[in-house]
Amino acid sequence: MAQFTYRDIAKMIDHSLLQQTLTDAELEEGCRLAREYDVASVCIKPYFVQRARKLLEGSSVVVGTTIGFPHGGHMTAIKVEEAERSVDDGAMELDMVVNIGKVLSKDWRYVTDDIGAVIKFAHARKALVKVIFENCFLADEHKETLCKICGDLRADFVKTSTGYGATGATDEDLRLMRRCAPPHVQVKAAGGVRNFDRLLAVREIGVTRVGATASKAILDECKSRLEI
Repeated sequence: MAQFTYRDIAKMIDHSLLQQTLTDAELEEGCRLAREYDVASVCIKPYFVQRARKLLEGSSVVVGTTIGFPHGGHMTAIKVEEAERSVDDGAMELDMVVNIGKVLSKDWRYVTDDIGAVIKFAHARKALVKVIFENCFLADEHKETLCKICGDLRADFVKTSTGYGATGATDEDLRLMRRCAPPHVQVKAAGGVRNFDRLLAVREIGVTRVGATASKAILDECKSRLEI
């Protein structure tokens, strides 16, 4: 007997609608697909948050968007402003990129303040924050310190990558993040989760969310396995 239901799997998926070339019509279609398959959320371009909220109204699919995406180099005040506008428009999950250069510089005070400012605002508005590391640029010591900082700041998730770096979610990074992040911080895998078996593999490691563009294929295979 399967150790999961369709809902268990669908509610692991943030349907990613961030590709640079996606048109308004394609973003609308992505929201409709997310609604049909009842995923956890859409992660959509910031300018489209208001429209996504309307398209998903009445469903259990949450609107999410990105902050400081994809390079993380925005000033902290701009990240907070972006978060405020996004939440005002209807986003309730924010995927925020750390300042990667500051992480590599080991300027941990700056990094802590940068992440903390977004979390403080978001949590005051009942929104979740997923902190994106972009692991392909980092050494293990950077990832370990980021996990501790995110735990201390009560981040909701730590996330492997934007999906637009050199690599995505590796098993090694996911195990490190699950080991180093405290239990109250969940782990999101992004980049490379393109089929149902891969989703099950990262789920086994302890991942509770994945960013996916292949949501339909993953969930069609889930339905097939469960004989739905």
